[in-house]
Amino acid sequence: MNKPVDRPGDGVEVISLKDALEERYLAYALSTIMHRALPDARDGLKPVHRRILHGMNLLRLNPAGPFKKSAKIVGDVMGGFHPHGDQAIYDALVRLAQDFASRYPLVDGQGNFGNIDGDSAAAYRYTEARMTDVARRLLDGIDEDAIDFRPNYDGTTEEPSVLPAAFPNLLANGSQGIAVGMATSIPPHNAAELCDAALYLISHPKASSTDLCQLVQGPDFPTGGIVIDRRDTIEEAYRTGRGSFRVRSRWAKEETGRGTWAVVVTEIPYGVPKSRLIEKIAELVNDKKLPLVADVRDESAEDVRVVIEPRARTVDPVIMMESLFRLTELEARVPLNVNVLAGGRVPKVLGLVECLREWIDHRRDVLLRRSRHRLAAIDRRLEILRGLLIIYLDLDRVIKIIREEDEPKVELMRVFELTEIQANAILDTRLRSLRKLEEEGLRTELNGLEAEKAEIEALLGSDTKQWKTVAWEIREVRKVYGPETPLGRRRTTFADAPDLGEIDFAEAMVEREPVTVIVSEKGWIRAMKGHVADLTKVEFKGDDRLRTSFFAETTSKILVMTTNGKFYTLDAAKLPGGRGFGDPIRLMAELDEGTDVVAAFPHRAGAKLLLVSSDGRGFVATSDDLVANTRKGRNVLGIDAPARALVVTEVGGDHVAIVGQNRKLLCFPLVQLPEMSRGKGVRMQRYKDGEMSDAKVFTLDQGLTWKDTSDRTWTVPAAELRDWLGNRGEAGRLPPKGFPKTNRFG
Repeated sequence: MNKPVDRPGDGVEVISLKDALEERYLAYALSTIMHRALPDARDGLKPVHRRILHGMNLLRLNPAGPFKKSAKIVGDVMGGFHPHGDQAIYDALVRLAQDFASRYPLVDGQGNFGNIDGDSAAAYRYTEARMTDVARRLLDGIDEDAIDFRPNYDGTTEEPSVLPAAFPNLLANGSQGIAVGMATSIPPHNAAELCDAALYLISHPKASSTDLCQLVQGPDFPTGGIVIDRRDTIEEAYRTGRGSFRVRSRWAKEETGRGTWAVVVTEIPYGVPKSRLIEKIAELVNDKKLPLVADVRDESAEDVRVVIEPRARTVDPVIMMESLFRLTELEARVPLNVNVLAGGRVPKVLGLVECLREWIDHRRDVLLRRSRHRLAAIDRRLEILRGLLIIYLDLDRVIKIIREEDEPKVELMRVFELTEIQANAILDTRLRSLRKLEEEGLRTELNGLEAEKAEIEALLGSDTKQWKTVAWEIREVRKVYGPETPLGRRRTTFADAPDLGEIDFAEAMVEREPVTVIVSEKGWIRAMKGHVADLTKVEFKGDDRLRTSFFAETTSKILVMTTNGKFYTLDAAKLPGGRGFGDPIRLMAELDEGTDVVAAFPHRAGAKLLLVSSDGRGFVATSDDLVANTRKGRNVLGIDAPARALVVTEVGGDHVAIVGQNRKLLCFPLVQLPEMSRGKGVRMQRYKDGEMSDAKVFTLDQGLTWKDTSDRTWTVPAAELRDWLGNRGEAGRLPPKGFPKTNRFG
C-alpha cells in the first residue's frame, strides 16, 4: 500500500480510508454504548429516560401536582436535552407509563398509553403525564449537589449525568437495549426483595450471590406468570449475570357445567402481546396442529382472561396446556444479560452482588454529597445568624450608622467586626424583624443548626454512621413498596414444570380414534376409520393382495419388520386414509435396498416378542427395544446372508414350536431362549438342508394348535406332544397328522 501524500496549500487532507472508517465507527460504537443503549448501573436509566425525568422535574410535574400535555414534555426534552426526534422521546415516555411494561412505572399517564394487546398509544397531543412517586425518589436530592451535571448537547444548559436514585431501579424495572457489539436484557424484580438483599449486603459486605438469592427469589414481572426454572439454574444466572428464565402463563381449570370445562389463562408471559398470542393459537387450531384444543377466545376486560376450550371433556388439561406451552408463547424464555455501565463509564456484565453494590455505593456517595451541601448551607446560615446576634447588642448604633453613613456596610464591618456576608444580611433585614422576640428565635435557630452541624460532621467522619443512614433510607423505601402493598406484592411465582416423563407426548397430541390398519403383500399401508372386521370389499392395486390387518388407534405406533432384521416405527395418525390404496411403506421409512416387509403390528408397551430368522436362529425381545426414533430404522435381528428375518410373534406361553421346510417339528421350553435387545440369537432348530418355515409360542398345558388350509383349528394335547418335546437346537421329527402342507401354524 502506497503511503498517502499530503499536499499542503490546497485545503485537502489525505487520509487512509481504513483509518477513517475505524475511527468513525469506533466513535459511533462508543456513542451508542455510552449515550443510548446501555443503562447506568447506579440509577438503571438510559440517557433518554434520565432526560425525560429531568425535564418533567423542571416542569414541576410532581405526583400530587397537575398533569401536563405529553407534547409539552416531549418538546422541552427534545429542545433542551435530547435532539433525536420527538417520536423516539414519546415512545420512551410511553413505556415508562405502561404498567404492563414497567414493574414500577416512572410516569403517571392520563389518556391512551397503549395496552397489553400491543396497540400503540395515542398521539402526544392527546395524552397527559406527570411523575410517579418512584420517579420522585429517583430525583430526590438532585438540587442538593447530590450528583454531577454535564453540558447539554449545545452547551446552553446542563443535564444530570446520573440521578440520585433512592430506588433500586436497575433491577426493579429492568432494561432492554442493543448497542454495537453488545446488548443488555434485564428483567424486572421485586423492589422489597432488592431492598432486603441490599440491607443484607450492607451488613455482610462479603456476601455471595447464593446468599442474596435467598432474598431475591427471581424476576417479578408486571404481567405475573410462573417461572419454572430450577433454583440452581436461577442462582447460576445471578452469579454470572447471564442466563434466562422460562416463564409460563398462569391458568386454571374452570367447570362450565354438565361435565364440561375450559382453561382460563389469567396471566401471560412478560413482553408477549396478547392479541398476537391469541391469533397464533387460533392459527394452530385451524391448521390442526393443536388437536386437543377446540377453540380460543378473549374475554379480557381490565384483567387478562383468555378462555381455551378442549376438543373433548376427556382431554387431560395438563397435557393440553403442555401442548400449548410447546407451540405458543404461553411459555416464553426471558433472557438475562446484565450488561450495564459500571460506574457510568465501563460496559460490563454484572452479577446480582455487583449490581446491588453499585447501587448502595452510589447511595453512600449521594449521602456524602448531600451532607456536605447541607453542611455548607448551615455554615453560611450560622455566619449570618452570628452577625445578626451581634447587632442585637447595640441596635441603636446600627440604625444610626445606616441612617448617617454614606457607606453603611463598610462602617458596620469596621465597628462590629463583621464579614461582608453578615453586613449584607443586616442591611437586608426588615425593621419589623428587629424585635426582642426575633432575637430569641435567632438564638434557637443557631443552637439547632449547631447541633445539626455536629451530627453531619459526625456522619462524615464515620463509615459506620454513613452505612447506617443508607440502610435507614433503604428501609424507608421498603416500607412504601413492601410485599403487603398493592404495588409491592410479588406477582410472579415459582413452580416446577409437571413431570411428563411417563407420558408419550406425541401420542397425547393426537386425538384417540379407532382405526383398522391394512398392509398389502407389496408393502402398501393404509388406515381405515373404525374397527372394520369385514375386509372383503377392500380393494388393492393391480395384483396386490392383503398381507395382514389389525385393529389400532390413531395414537398407536406401528412396528414394521423387514427381511434384513430391521424394525421401523410409523405413527398410525400419519397413515393415509382407507379410501385409496394407501402408500408404500418405503415412502414413510428408509428401507434398505432389496429388502421387503415381513410383518407389521401395533406396538404394545412392555410386550415380549419372539424374533426368528430363516436359518433357525432367534431370541426374545421386548417391544420397547424395537421402537425406532428415526426413518432409518433400528437394527435388531442380526442376519447372515442369504438368511432373512422370517417370524415375529408375540410371546404368550411357556413353550416354543418351530417347524422347518423339511417338515420336522420341534417343541422346547421358552426359558431356553435368551432375552436380548439386539443380536443374532441362538440356534433354535438344526437343519440338514432347507431352512425354517414357521414358529410360534404356546402354553403346553393347553396343547399345540394350528389352522389348516380350510381354516379348521387342530389341537394336539400336551400328553400327545411328548414325541416332539425336546431341547433347543435339536432336529425334531415329522409333525402330527393334520399338520398343514404349507408348514405354517396358520
